[in-house]
Amino acid sequence: MDSTPFLTGQFLLAMPGIGDPRFERAVIAMCAHDNEGALGIGIGDTIEGLTLHDLLKQFEIEPGDAPDTPVHFGGPVEPRRGFVLHSPDWGGQDTIDVDGRWALSGTIDVLRAIAEGTGPAKYLVALGYAGWSEGQLDSEMARHGWFNTTGTPDLIYDIDAEDRWAVAFAGAGIDPRLLSNSAGTA
Repeated sequence: MDSTPFLTGQFLLAMPGIGDPRFERAVIAMCAHDNEGALGIGIGDTIEGLTLHDLLKQFEIEPGDAPDTPVHFGGPVEPRRGFVLHSPDWGGQDTIDVDGRWALSGTIDVLRAIAEGTGPAKYLVALGYAGWSEGQLDSEMARHGWFNTTGTPDLIYDIDAEDRWAVAFAGAGIDPRLLSNSAGTA
C-alpha cells in the first residue's frame, strides 16, 4: 500500500519563507496528483491588466453577458496556456473531474460556453499552472514548503484572490500571522 497521501481536490498553501518568490502566499487548487507527478492551478494571484474579456477578444469570441473577471496567475509552467477551474455542472471535450469538488478544462470550448451563457455556473480563468515531476511535490511537502487543506470549493469562486491565502489558513484553524518562516529540527 502506498503511504503517500495524494492531494487531488485539496488546496496547497505556501508556507511563509517558502523560498521561491513566485509562490509567496500562493494558493494552489490541486487538480492531479499521483505517483507520476502533480498539477495545480494557482488561485491566489491575478495578472494585472488582463481580464476575461481581453482573453475572449484574443480568440475573437464576443464576450456576450460574461462578466469581465480577472485572469489568475495559474503558475510558472506554460504561462501562455489557459485553464478554467469550474463547477462540475459543465463538461467539454477535455474536462477533468477533480475529486467531485470542481472541474478543470483547458480548451477554447469552455471559453465559448462562458461567453454564450451556457458554460459552468461558477468558474475561474487562469494562465499557466504549477507542476511537479514524480516525487517532487512529496519532497517539498516533507520540507517546510507547503501546507495542504481540504477547504471548500467556495474558496475558488467566492473569496477575492488576495484574501484566499489567509482565508484558507483560517479555514484550517490556523492564524498565518503566527507561522514561522523557518522550519525547526528535532
